[in-house]
Amino acid sequence: MTQLAGKSALITGAARGIGLAFAKAYVAEGARVAIGDIDIDRARIAATQIGNSAIAVQMDVTDQSSIDTAVTETVKALGQIDILINNAAIFTAAPVAEITRQDYKRVFDINVSGTLFTMQAVANHMIKRGIKGRIINMASQAGRRGESLVSVYCASKAAVISLTQSVGLNLIQHGINVNAISPGVVDGEHWDGVDAFFAKYEGKSPGQKKKEVAVAVPFGRMGTADDLTGMAVFLASDSASYVVAQTYNVDGGNWMS
Repeated sequence: MTQLAGKSALITGAARGIGLAFAKAYVAEGARVAIGDIDIDRARIAATQIGNSAIAVQMDVTDQSSIDTAVTETVKALGQIDILINNAAIFTAAPVAEITRQDYKRVFDINVSGTLFTMQAVANHMIKRGIKGRIINMASQAGRRGESLVSVYCASKAAVISLTQSVGLNLIQHGINVNAISPGVVDGEHWDGVDAFFAKYEGKSPGQKKKEVAVAVPFGRMGTADDLTGMAVFLASDSASYVVAQTYNVDGGNWMS
């Protein structure tokens, strides 16, 4: 399993959950990884668990200087960046009458601006070095459709899909492939928070929404972080060299496109 042998990757929001699963899968495929996360202590713990092929870098994707420093530290430690996964994101939910500008700005600062300006920083590094790199953005089935209580998050993930298309068309002239993964409902710490929002606004008992969405997945269950790693490895590999500006659904059949 050496599809990514000799490659170096920066993964944002990788101290836990899906990002950490990606980091472990990449190392298993021969890559070295930088675990970028705003929680540097948790990132260091994750890197230690993975072993010598992983490092931790502090990274706040809402702060340009933090992005630039994380890129510089990754390059210094790993030599260069061949692969970027923009995984850092947050979720919020509320009826439209209760959406605040503060919540809107926070979600878009992380999910959209963070994705765009991290892509920019890493792409500039790749172009300067002549690296035929890979950039993978994390979208969501929420970006494919509207949801009654999830206006802001849905809009942010729709923007990620759009950015993937536009930036992908722009960067392929430099040999940099930009694509995205669109998960469905993925079990874990993240969805515990999502469930709490629906418990609040739909009057459901804790865990009820989670059970409902699991039953609704055609595959028969919620996804796991490990269900997404195959696509993440594929899009970073030479096998995906002709794949440009696409968003792939990995959601158990929830959304067909």
